[in-house]
Amino acid sequence: MRFGIVVFPGTNCDRDCWHVVTRILKCQAEYVWHEERDLSRFDCVVLPGGFSYGDYLRVGAIARLSPVMEAVFNFAEKGGLVIGICNGFQVLVEAGLLPGALVRNKATHFICKFVNLKVENNKTPFTNQCKIGQVLKIPIAHNEGRYYCDEATLRNLESKGQIVFRYCDLKGQINDESNPNGSIGNIAGITNERGNVLGIMPHPERASENLLGSSDGLLIWLSILSAKRCQEQIRKT
Repeated sequence: MRFGIVVFPGTNCDRDCWHVVTRILKCQAEYVWHEERDLSRFDCVVLPGGFSYGDYLRVGAIARLSPVMEAVFNFAEKGGLVIGICNGFQVLVEAGLLPGALVRNKATHFICKFVNLKVENNKTPFTNQCKIGQVLKIPIAHNEGRYYCDEATLRNLESKGQIVFRYCDLKGQINDESNPNGSIGNIAGITNERGNVLGIMPHPERASENLLGSSDGLLIWLSILSAKRCQEQIRKT
C-alpha cells in the first residue's frame, strides 16, 4: 500500500506520519509538496497536523487554495482514502470535503494532552479494526479544535453514521467533563457521507507505539490497511 503525505508550508507532523507508515506498517510513503497536482499513484492520502501557512486568516483557509487540494478532491471523488489529522481536518473542512467548522477552543488556549475517544462507528475504512464503544487513548494538540455545525448538519451526521469518534471518559461516557475543547456533541472525528474521507482532531500517529504512552492510534492505521486489502479482494472476484 502506498501513502501520500501532503506537506504545506507550516506542516510539522509529516515525519511522524511517515515514521508510522514506513517503519511500523512497513508500507511505502512519499512526501507530497502542496503544489502537486496528481495523486493517482497513491492508495491513501494523509493531510498531517501542523500550522499550514501559519494559520493566517483562519486555520486551513489558505491551505485549501493550494494546487494539491484540487487533486485531493479528485482523489476522494474517485473513492480514494483520505485522512486529515488536526490541521489536516481543518483543511478538509475549509475545502468543503467535510461539513462544519473548527473554531477556537472553548478555553481559548492551546491544549496538548491525552484524551479518550469512543468509537461510534466501526464500519468505516478507518475504524474496521475497532469495536463499537471501544475507548481509545490518543493525544490532542490544538488551539482551534472545537468542532461546530448547525443543528440540521448535526442531525444529518448522526443519522448517517458520520460521527466516528466522540470525546469520552475512561468508561466511554459522553459528558461535558470529557470534552476538552467544547466541540458540539463531543465530536472528535467525522467522515463524509461516502465514508472514504476522515477528519480527526486527535493524533493517531502520536499513539502508535507503546513507548509513546499508547498504541491505540495504530488501530486507525491498521484499519486503513484492512480496507485496502478488502478492496483488492473485491477486484479479484
